[in-house]
Amino acid sequence: MMVEERKNNQITSTIQNLILENREKLTISGVLDVLSFDDQVVILETELGLLTVKGENLRINKLSIDTQDVIVEGEVSSLNYSQKDLDKNSGGFFGKIFK
Repeated sequence: MMVEERKNNQITSTIQNLILENREKLTISGVLDVLSFDDQVVILETELGLLTVKGENLRINKLSIDTQDVIVEGEVSSLNYSQKDLDKNSGGFFGKIFK
């Protein structure tokens, strides 16, 4: 791939940054929405999928929908991405039961 092709691909691709400092401060870019949060779990909708942050004493220190940045502070134990669109064919909880 030539340099020009790489530059063109980077312009159209989504860039998301996760910066974790000492497992205590997590800065996330590309956040579209905060779906759920408490002191143990924060679920964020990002441009690259759903991001689940687990830990203890978690709190959202900064939330800016304009710049799509979120800062989560606390004791971070795990970060997990899942599909952005939930499986529409599963029908959720009842869809799995009545299959």
